[in-house]
Amino acid sequence: MSQKAVGVAIGALGVVFLTLAVAVAVPAFAQIPTDEDVYAQQEENATATGDCNYTQLYDETRPGVVQVMTDRGEGSGFVYEMDDGAGQIVTNEHVVTGARQGQAGGERSIPDTVEVKFSDGTTVTANVTGTDVYTDLAVLRVNETPESAAALSVADESPSVGERVAAIGSPFGLEGTMTHGIISGVNRSMATGTGFRIPDTLQTDAPINPGNSGGPLVTCDGDVVGVNRAGGGDNVGFAISPELVNRVVPELAENGSYANPYLGIRSVPVTPTVAEANGLNVSEGVLVYQTVEGGPADGTLQGSDDSEVVDGQEVPVGGDVIVAVAGQNVSSQEQLGSYLATEASPGDEVELTVIRDGNRTSVNVTLGERPDPGERP
Repeated sequence: MSQKAVGVAIGALGVVFLTLAVAVAVPAFAQIPTDEDVYAQQEENATATGDCNYTQLYDETRPGVVQVMTDRGEGSGFVYEMDDGAGQIVTNEHVVTGARQGQAGGERSIPDTVEVKFSDGTTVTANVTGTDVYTDLAVLRVNETPESAAALSVADESPSVGERVAAIGSPFGLEGTMTHGIISGVNRSMATGTGFRIPDTLQTDAPINPGNSGGPLVTCDGDVVGVNRAGGGDNVGFAISPELVNRVVPELAENGSYANPYLGIRSVPVTPTVAEANGLNVSEGVLVYQTVEGGPADGTLQGSDDSEVVDGQEVPVGGDVIVAVAGQNVSSQEQLGSYLATEASPGDEVELTVIRDGNRTSVNVTLGERPDPGERP
């Protein structure tokens, strides 16, 4: 081959290589992934592994989470509704009043306003619209929300045990913190500083620390399934259920208060020890050891008239054992409390099935309104 022919061949190869390089480089440049592409791939991976797409979940829900600041401390909250620039925010009652979790007694002072800080850093003054000490919920109203704010939707019902969730808030003042876990249990009762236990609460192993209170517990779809309230120890946290939120929050927003149903009894669970002392065949139900004088159940339900020591433990003897309410079986105090909190209202007449003197019978009780903590007998 002549020198000229060799040069032509080499030149042709160069054109081929250049063409191949361009053919490879152009598509690679054109396919730089967008945020939507990344989210789609993460969603595909999450679906394949059964995990949450936490990055997308955080980006979608963070604009709805706020920090609530008072003279007594800080907590979290979330945007519940928005209308013409104004917004309603849900948080805990104890965040607004500054009462410490588990604090018993003492006067609870409700301020007229608190400060709310949105995810973009905008801080505004919010009016305290309504509070309820027994469900530990509060509603705030701001007259103007930043353009970046977004309302979060509340689920209609509690999630299932094992469902993945995330808690978003400001633990220890660290704004915009996300922790994650699963729903560990449902229908729990949670002690408060008022001497009353909040029924129908959720248990989660998502870390909930001081400052998380009032913030949302969300599913992988971004729905709020709980209002975070307290951590009970390592891998144990509690949140107020969506059923309670959906019942209480609209009333607080409209009327400033919520009327909690009241049966007016003091009770203990029917444990094997209680069952043995009372000659019961099963260790389920709720034993009424006292009715509140002048309360709804006074004169209708019977309390204990004696006690007995079993294995060194004094237990009440006698008294009605509640085994069903409105036809629904009651195996624990949690079930009774959950029914009253989520399905009953003051003024409702409820049918209680009880075991009295070894016989099964039914009685009707008209529920009252739970008195304020300071007025409770």
